[in-house]
Amino acid sequence: MEPDGLSEELAIERALSARPRAAVRRRWAGAAETATRLLAAGAGILLFGLALQFMKAGAAGLSPFLKAISAEGALPFLGLGWLGAALLMSGSPLAAVAVSLAAAGTVSTFEGLAMLSGSRMGASSSVLVVGFVLYLLRRRSADGLFIGVVALLVASTLWLPALPLGLAFLHSPWFHPDNLAVPGAITEGVNGLYGPVVDWAQGHLHRLLLFAAGVAVLLVSFYVFDRALPQLDTEGLAARRLHAFTRRAWAMFLLGLGVTAVTMSVSISVGLLVPLSLRGYVHRERVVPYIMAANLSTWVDTLAAAALLGSGAAVGMVLAEMAAGATLTLCVLLLLYRPYSRLLLAAARGVLGGRVRFALFLAAYLAVPLALLLLR
Repeated sequence: MEPDGLSEELAIERALSARPRAAVRRRWAGAAETATRLLAAGAGILLFGLALQFMKAGAAGLSPFLKAISAEGALPFLGLGWLGAALLMSGSPLAAVAVSLAAAGTVSTFEGLAMLSGSRMGASSSVLVVGFVLYLLRRRSADGLFIGVVALLVASTLWLPALPLGLAFLHSPWFHPDNLAVPGAITEGVNGLYGPVVDWAQGHLHRLLLFAAGVAVLLVSFYVFDRALPQLDTEGLAARRLHAFTRRAWAMFLLGLGVTAVTMSVSISVGLLVPLSLRGYVHRERVVPYIMAANLSTWVDTLAAAALLGSGAAVGMVLAEMAAGATLTLCVLLLLYRPYSRLLLAAARGVLGGRVRFALFLAAYLAVPLALLLLR
């Protein structure tokens, strides 16, 4: 048997020699994970572009459906975007459908813009659902529900008024399709990449099936891209620092812009507030500017979609909606933030003041877009 001292020395040497190997393995594992996420993000972007081309090519097949429900004019399309986003619990797919329909000429830019506004109204439903589930599981805090209600109220008070302003902006020469022509290099590149696949699909699928395939690929692309995003730590040091950072409205506004630009989803961005609020890192009374910013930043991917479709009309439509929403949001943030925030938070507390009030709020949230959709 070896003396105890020699055994201890050998054990120490083995431990020291194992440390560099463990560090190397961690670095390789980190590099592999990063590469996997980058490949997944690239695949998600490619699928997103393919979905847009499918929906544009098959958009004409949707005309009988739109005629069957008598969807004509801004208000029915507002209801369509609102109800569709609420049921899918995401606004991005409906926004992509809106720009595809407008690019194909199946709907007018006025109707497409109304559908974009509706997608903002329905996008925050997922936050409400997440908050409700956490409330049922924990039964100790309604913060998640509160944030969901605030998100819906922010969308209602900013993006409904943005609709008439956006429609007015569409009459401006700044947003005319002739002044917003997509560079030919982009159009040629997109056609070269997706043209053969789209041509084959057009030759083998009915236009309505092609449009449905585009929607399916779109949802898959969002899922793949979502999986590519790193999981944000809601319990680590960075999250704890938020408590001090987010005391100012502008700090929360900038944070909302940044997080939503990275995640490209209001549902994910605002949804992160729920666990952070439940753990006390973000006070629920300070979420209003974050949600305002998230609803602005999310238009970046919609604008990219319009450019990928090569449609100046779709680009002008998205820019008009962005300009209208940004105008109202910045006016509120700069001039009316305190009274606006107090009123909104008081309304949210009122909605959650009883089960009947909350049930009526949810019923109205779903009944209004349905009524708009069926409006003759």
